Amino acid sequence: METKSATSTQTPTPHRLADPVFALHHGGKMAITPTVPLRGPEHLSLAYTPGVAEVCTAIAGQPDLVHDYTWVSHTVAVVTDGTAVLGLGDIGPQASLPVMEGKAVLFKQFGDVDAVPIALATTDVDETVARLAPSFGGINLEDISAPRCFEIERKLQDRVDIPVFHDDQHGTAVVTLAALRNAARLTGRTLDDLRAVISGAGAAGVAIAKILVEAGIGDVVVTDRAGVLHSGRTDLTDVKRDIAVNTNRAGRTGTLEEALAGADVFIGVSGGTVPEAAVATIAEGAFVFAMANPTPEIHPDVAHKYASVVATGRSDYPNQINNVLAFPGIFAGALRVRASRITPGMKIAAADALASLIAEELRPDHIIPSPFDPRVAPAVAEAVAEAARRDGLARV
Repeated sequence: METKSATSTQTPTPHRLADPVFALHHGGKMAITPTVPLRGPEHLSLAYTPGVAEVCTAIAGQPDLVHDYTWVSHTVAVVTDGTAVLGLGDIGPQASLPVMEGKAVLFKQFGDVDAVPIALATTDVDETVARLAPSFGGINLEDISAPRCFEIERKLQDRVDIPVFHDDQHGTAVVTLAALRNAARLTGRTLDDLRAVISGAGAAGVAIAKILVEAGIGDVVVTDRAGVLHSGRTDLTDVKRDIAVNTNRAGRTGTLEEALAGADVFIGVSGGTVPEAAVATIAEGAFVFAMANPTPEIHPDVAHKYASVVATGRSDYPNQINNVLAFPGIFAGALRVRASRITPGMKIAAADALASLIAEELRPDHIIPSPFDPRVAPAVAEAVAEAARRDGLARV
């Protein structure tokens, strides 16, 4: 896949042509081009019949050859059902396609991984995608609503032997952990010194809580609209109940605002607004990662009054928690060693690689690399590949 101009059979209305966003998207953002010449009968006979039959026969006899003689070794499917697109919600599969195309372009630009956008007109994504798996080396699930996304990812990974990665969960978690490691390093602390509060128990909030526990956070409390998740609540889904059991060691109850008192870290992945009076109660030198986009839960101007390090999900403020720092390199590394899945250890390795890249360059406004730092994807890919080897999941 490469960037190229595209044409459309339908001319957009003049006011849309004048809009740079619509102008960029006109005809789509990507195309598929051949990687071999087709300049005459000889080339055609090699690329297609009769020559291609030899390759098909070889793969039929030795299925692993598919990685050597097709695009499987460097191509992932970017799959959605359109039920949780950005902050737009359930807008359907067709309306989700610009996002899926964008994701595929980011895969290629930042990780040199080819990706195919697939928007499905079904909410039974795990069943459908399992049928597509032989065509790809990995599956990136995208913009699927919670709590369905948790079960879909688990069931799909159980059915296929290639990596399945829900980026809304794990990409966000990896980059958040990397940024938190560096914020702690900058202020002379470690993760086990910190108590974090997460606002939001959806896909991102759950994944962040899990990776922080795996990485050794001092304590973490997760909140939803009804307040702190704790084992005494009777209104929790299975996913939230699991989080309640494995977090909140101090047994806190009550509201988000109450949980924030004395907290070292706020992580927002829910939207909404946290009152300044509650922000004022966080610990001295705390970190505020208010990642809702476009409107952070705590505006950076407010956050800077009380926090030593501030991060957002926006590109127009420093310290953007951007998933593009994670998923291209994670898939590049997993594909390189033909890993069968992506483990917690591989995700933590990716976060550590991200953090280490700028360990000697840290400032309060620079705790995470830029997506355009050319070191990012290679460092993440190498760390993930090595972790896959340690976890016994590398097949080459």
